Amino acid sequence: MPAIELSVAERKAHRAEAHHLDPVVMIGNEGLTPAVVKETDAALSAHGLIKVRVLGDDREEREAIYRQLAEQLNAAPIQHIGKLLVLWRPKPRKVKAEDEDRKPGPREFKVVKNSSRGGQRPEVKRVRVLGNQRLTPGGMVKKAKPKQKSVKKSRAE
Repeated sequence: MPAIELSVAERKAHRAEAHHLDPVVMIGNEGLTPAVVKETDAALSAHGLIKVRVLGDDREEREAIYRQLAEQLNAAPIQHIGKLLVLWRPKPRKVKAEDEDRKPGPREFKVVKNSSRGGQRPEVKRVRVLGNQRLTPGGMVKKAKPKQKSVKKSRAE
């Protein structure tokens, strides 16, 4: 997979965002192992923008690791300063599963009560009504009564 190409302005914006970040992945003397690639992929999926610290002293090796990570993980190389590499990849959208058995949650209502004195402002308050409650015409929250079964009395006289 090729690396993502960004414009200069986009790279500059991502560099500014990455300034305060700490390295999430560290690459030791073993170099770029499959475990490191897997961990970097997981970090990019979770965060989108990450810093990687390379502990080796060879600059050409660090640049090769930088390019290889960007190519393998379909990420955009943002910055390479010293032993720090900054990579970016857009975060995947999370899909929420719809639960069909789920009932509606709490509802918010705005209750307006006019003042008993004529010239005053009406009192406005927000009320949260849960699933087992109801709102009365007076603006009170009451627990809903369970539905009663219809019981017909039989005439056994």
